[in-house]
Amino acid sequence: MLSRLHIRNYVLIDSLDISFPGGLIIITGRTGAGKSILLGALNLVLGGKAGPEMIGAHGDGCVVEADFELRPDSPLKALFEENDLEWNDGLITIRRTISAAGRSRSFVGDIPVPVGVLGEIAAYLVDIHSQHQTRILTDSAYQMELLDHYGGNAADADACRALWKRLGALRREYEALEERIARQDEQREFDAARLERLNAARLVAGELEELEAEQKRLSNAEDIKENLFAATSALSPEEGGGVLSQLKEASRALSRAGKFIPEAQALGERMDASRTELDDILSALDDIAEGIEVSGDRLQQVEDRLSTLYTLMKLHRVTTVEELIAVRDRLQAEFGDAESLEEQLSRLSADIGKAESEYDALCHRLTVSRQHCSEGFSPEVEYQLRFMELEKATFRAEVTDAPPGPTGKDAVRFLFSADGGREIEVGKAASGGEMSRIMLALKAMMARHAEMPTMIFDEIDTGVSGSAADAMGSVICSMGSYMQVIAITHLPQVAAKGNAHYLVTKNEDPATGESVTGISEISGEDRLLELARMLSGSSLTDAAIRNAAALIQASQA
Repeated sequence: MLSRLHIRNYVLIDSLDISFPGGLIIITGRTGAGKSILLGALNLVLGGKAGPEMIGAHGDGCVVEADFELRPDSPLKALFEENDLEWNDGLITIRRTISAAGRSRSFVGDIPVPVGVLGEIAAYLVDIHSQHQTRILTDSAYQMELLDHYGGNAADADACRALWKRLGALRREYEALEERIARQDEQREFDAARLERLNAARLVAGELEELEAEQKRLSNAEDIKENLFAATSALSPEEGGGVLSQLKEASRALSRAGKFIPEAQALGERMDASRTELDDILSALDDIAEGIEVSGDRLQQVEDRLSTLYTLMKLHRVTTVEELIAVRDRLQAEFGDAESLEEQLSRLSADIGKAESEYDALCHRLTVSRQHCSEGFSPEVEYQLRFMELEKATFRAEVTDAPPGPTGKDAVRFLFSADGGREIEVGKAASGGEMSRIMLALKAMMARHAEMPTMIFDEIDTGVSGSAADAMGSVICSMGSYMQVIAITHLPQVAAKGNAHYLVTKNEDPATGESVTGISEISGEDRLLELARMLSGSSLTDAAIRNAAALIQASQA
């Protein structure tokens, strides 16, 4: 339940710190006093929309903080564990702040949380029913939710939504994979020819450079041999007189002179080293000359191979054999990938079939349960409506077949007749006062079956008066016996039944002249006078006071 609410600088509320008990809590106040502001602050801390317009005049930000007391085994505990939040045996503090720039921050305990998580948590804490919410009675999803809560189908309904979502994801994945395979099939024949040609080429990395070098050698073999022969002849001609022979003679001469001039001896040694180097060069020239092949056939082979490589590179828009190899490997992988995709498609088909079987079984179980629980749901609603002075009213939750969807294969319609005649859809058949009573009857049932710790009614009794209002007050009061109910009301018949009564007031700040909203608990004489005001208006009469006292006495009895 909501045990405490702290508000600072929110709209017209300067500072407020108030505690709430369990049971039925009544909140009243004159029109415009700020009851809706109080509810707005609570909605903010429960994850509602935030904006700078919510900040009051006495600071550059606002704070709303709420304490809740829950059962230690509340279903909310699992959500706390999922989000690494401190459970603290169900004692929870939620805080929401808004800065001057309109930026809001949310905290559970001292841990900051996204506002989305705050909204998930709030769904387990408080159900707020505003005076305009009767419109959702016409919403089929809301009707289905009520029936499922009544029938204990909430877990199966959640599983059904999850399965439907998974089925949708699997089917989308299957369709995307089918399209991908179809595109590949269109390209497959062309790619197969390209891959076959690349495989036939037996590509080797570095081959192009080697072939181009060999092609140059073969094309210029005669010139190469001629120049090598000229270099060899210049070094060591057959008839003598070559460079090597001359160096040998010069070395001998320097050796002889070296006997007398040491410098000549050193120069002779250097000349011998040069002659040895030139001798090695001559030997290398002979080896190169022997390796030069003058072959027209080999040249033709090389040029044919180069032509094949150049053609393939142009076809695939690459410049190296290594890039051609990469193209070949990619095409090869795609053909292997195509087989893998077919296998993946087959697995997806099996997963879809399994999910569809699970979904169908779950839908069948939900259908049977919904049809069965609708038989008890409808009479319970009728009983509540007749208690609230709709003596001839009939109500029926009709379960019919529907196309598969997130809630299963059923559709639910709430049918109503105020006079026991032909039943039609509730939104078309009921007046405002009747809608309020229908909504209260449904909320009372939902409160029992949804295990909601706190329910807030914001003038659910709009359009109802007299003994019907008294009956609605009794229903709300009965709900307060097993949960916390906060009722914002303008009807004294409802207000008299509360376990605690709070009065919202708007006063003028004497220092600033600004309007300030406040709330305080009233009892005894103050409560009696407030009920009398609700009965008679601004001018209290003795009759109104006596009537108020009678209402309080009757509620206590």
